[in-house]
Amino acid sequence: MAKENPSVKEPDEKDIQVEDEPKDWAAGLPGVYYSMKPAIEHMGIDRTRKTVLAMNQKHGFDCPSCAWPDPDKRKAFEFCENGAKAVTWEATPVVISSEFWAEHSITELKERTEYWLGMQGRLTEPVYKPAGEDHYRPVSWDEAFSILGNKLKSLDTADEAAFYTSGRTSNEAAFLYQLFARGFGTNNLPDCSNMCHESSGWGMGQTIGIGKATVTYDDYERADLIIIMGQNPGTNHPRMLTALEECKETGGHIVAVNPLPEAGLKRYKNPQKVKGIIGHGTEIADQFLQIRLGGDMALLQAVSKRVLEAEAKNPGTVLDHDFLDKHCEGLEDLKEHLSHLDEQEVLEATGLRAEEIDELAARYLAAERVIITWAMGITQQKKGVETIKEMINLLLLRGNIGKPGAGASPIRGHSNVQGDRTMGIWEQMPPTFMDALGKEFSFSPPRKHGADVVESILRMRDGDIKVLVALGGNLVSAVSDTTMASAAMENLEMSAQISIKLNRSHLITGKEALILPCKGRTEIDIQETGEQFVSVEDTVCAVHPSWGSVEPVAPTLLSEPAIVSRLALATLGDKLDADWAGFEKDYDLIRNHISRVVEGCEDYNTRIRQEGGFVLANGPRDSRTFNTPTGKAVLTVNALESLERPEGTLILQTLRSHDQWNTTIYGHNDRYRGIKKGRHVVMVNPEDIVELGLEDGQNVDLHGIYEDGVDRVWSKIRVVSYPTPRGCAAAYYPEANVLVPLEHVADGSNTPVSKQIIVRLTPAVDTSTDKEDFTFLARKPSEAPGPRTETVGV
Repeated sequence: MAKENPSVKEPDEKDIQVEDEPKDWAAGLPGVYYSMKPAIEHMGIDRTRKTVLAMNQKHGFDCPSCAWPDPDKRKAFEFCENGAKAVTWEATPVVISSEFWAEHSITELKERTEYWLGMQGRLTEPVYKPAGEDHYRPVSWDEAFSILGNKLKSLDTADEAAFYTSGRTSNEAAFLYQLFARGFGTNNLPDCSNMCHESSGWGMGQTIGIGKATVTYDDYERADLIIIMGQNPGTNHPRMLTALEECKETGGHIVAVNPLPEAGLKRYKNPQKVKGIIGHGTEIADQFLQIRLGGDMALLQAVSKRVLEAEAKNPGTVLDHDFLDKHCEGLEDLKEHLSHLDEQEVLEATGLRAEEIDELAARYLAAERVIITWAMGITQQKKGVETIKEMINLLLLRGNIGKPGAGASPIRGHSNVQGDRTMGIWEQMPPTFMDALGKEFSFSPPRKHGADVVESILRMRDGDIKVLVALGGNLVSAVSDTTMASAAMENLEMSAQISIKLNRSHLITGKEALILPCKGRTEIDIQETGEQFVSVEDTVCAVHPSWGSVEPVAPTLLSEPAIVSRLALATLGDKLDADWAGFEKDYDLIRNHISRVVEGCEDYNTRIRQEGGFVLANGPRDSRTFNTPTGKAVLTVNALESLERPEGTLILQTLRSHDQWNTTIYGHNDRYRGIKKGRHVVMVNPEDIVELGLEDGQNVDLHGIYEDGVDRVWSKIRVVSYPTPRGCAAAYYPEANVLVPLEHVADGSNTPVSKQIIVRLTPAVDTSTDKEDFTFLARKPSEAPGPRTETVGV
């Protein structure tokens, strides 16, 4: 009998329940209940106390889920529901036994869900799958490093390897990892940023010279107006709701721009306040603009045009001329371009009424301090880079960068994904970084740009990349075009994953495969010189230390810095002037090198030990200086384009459920959207359901409609009536990734376009499960946001 976690039940999509209405508020006592119940059940009271109470505290560990910043004054409970779930998932004492690998073939495990795989427990020993075999088998650490090191050394060129990184990796491990890859001889450093905020980096970098937020945590409270675009804080970064509440309490206003109504942007019941427990809570959005998918760029241009028109009517009173004259360029070109903006095209692209756009413009004009904040709802559009440039245009017009309570704020969705980039995890780091790295370690780093995620998958498919090493993450599930990506992974000669728990990428493997288990951020890290800590960077450039708080679940686990150091030693030997053995013993040695290589990290060991760490310098925020070719911020001209939606199709976006973090599935309830006990659903406007000749609750097949001749299908999906914009639909990530062609990417950033997928819904070919098998309560028809059109602006 196979040994597995007996408490885990595979979902039965026939049991899906759909409530009559989505929720209109977030958190409150249910947030506390759903945080603590699984924590206590899976970890026990003592381990729960040691973890959740230490999370995000100045002398605790950084939350392993999102990158939301911490206030200077911490509360006793500085965590949210998603953070508690992430810690429970990581710090569970349940472990996978050695017998598991003999009793479960890879072929069998492929049939299991992502949820079941993750719930089997922590990985505790290295395992190896030889070529031609269908089982992993335990191996020693020495054997594992020898296998992988010898394989890397056998390659004809270094560019036949790629080194993927997940955002949860610490600064110290990330710095060592990029040093190892470049010491090996390649810049093939794809990372999860390529799939999420790469568009932010490109859009901001080309306009203000930095791809990071130009705000601090305190700026949220000081803002007169916060415009939230393409994000769902209530599910993806719930602690942001507290900052939004603080803004409202000091008189600020909030506008939500999103295709779906989200509970957290309607009302927030703060569980740490009396009014959040027994009261009504705080109304969050003063205005909700239910925009059509891809219409954000048109909306921003329309608001900027109204700002310029207001200035023309009252010269010298609207624009911040002093700021524009001293610090910006491109204003006249922008004026000329927007003077020709077609209002009807804007209305068709956005699905909004002119009065709604007028209201947003009036709010912007009335505010002295404005923050625009966004997430993957923007970055994963075809014109994501240009849309972010339009946000910068709007902010620059009234000087809303470089003053308190104002600025641009991309919300990084993964803890330390920003820090990894700072530490050099990028396939095209600038020459200044490479010069400093080469000088520090006495070698010549490769200068040719490497492969990002999409290009790496293509090279794997074509046989040009033969070995993939992944430091965390679940690449095969995270990336688009699941079928093609899986085939590319299986074309590798070897895949090696440094991981905490089992996931899909351990089963879609190269001919040979390794899994190397590591300690989690929650766990105490004792090395030869004593207890170690690591450091991370949050979404507002604050760098702070992180100490584990509980004993590791197994003595066989190694830390990420230890694994990278030993692998580098097994592969490179003494090729670099790097003390790999010393790095494992004492992380201060790593930070000493960081202080001399990474700009802004001087005297790293001293500054990271300051109370709460330190904040990296940020030119636009700190001094209104811009690292652009001219030294000025750039107002840009961006052509508004349209995406043709063929008759009978919808535009689909992928999104997370509430019981989910990236590709990690904690459960099968999307509590705020009222969808429970299943994930195989497509949310469609009720009027579109009728127009397409379908029925609420019907099973359909979703077909991705592209001109490459490939029929990408997600089969037997339940139609759910939901208040989406007309012509738009939504489905869960990563399951719907199968519909997105790998080369369907954002212009400039090469980010998969998961927010503009053209799909056709047809009655399911396999009708063995019909809608009567579902527990189903029909939704009430929602008010449609406007007339249907056949073009959507991108």
